[in-house]
Amino acid sequence: MTERSPAPGDLALVEALVNTLDIESGADALDRPEVRERLGITADDIDPARTLRESLRATLLAHAGHPPHRAVTPLGELLAGAPLLVTVDTADGSAALAPAHDDSLHARVAAAVAESLVAGTWTRLKACEAADCHWAYYDRSPAGRGRWCSMQVCGARAKMRRYRAKGA
Repeated sequence: MTERSPAPGDLALVEALVNTLDIESGADALDRPEVRERLGITADDIDPARTLRESLRATLLAHAGHPPHRAVTPLGELLAGAPLLVTVDTADGSAALAPAHDDSLHARVAAAVAESLVAGTWTRLKACEAADCHWAYYDRSPAGRGRWCSMQVCGARAKMRRYRAKGA
């Protein structure tokens, strides 16, 4: 629900997966074949992808300082079965992490998380604090203290609720 630019690098995959569920309307984009194709998953992968999505959402809420939205399988447990290996480009000596055995969604997410940990960008990927949103966004604010996916929508609603609660 935001006009923000996508997260950098492979974190865009994590952001895209989390944002396949519109909490306010209940619409789940994983039900659409074109979205599954874009994410590289099959119809058989939908339930594991949903489990991974909600575990990621809980982690992104934690990045923003908010409690989990519901009980979920810990992200570490879900990604433990996705071993990574270091690949080295012989031409320029650059190194990267890649899935060791497969190109599953879990393995690609594990690689994205690992790469972002090295880059120091992992905790900048957050979930909106609005309970009817929890949209994933990359916090580009200088202090890294963004709270909403969109100041114009979720931020404005929160500020209006606080204003009305004061009795003004």
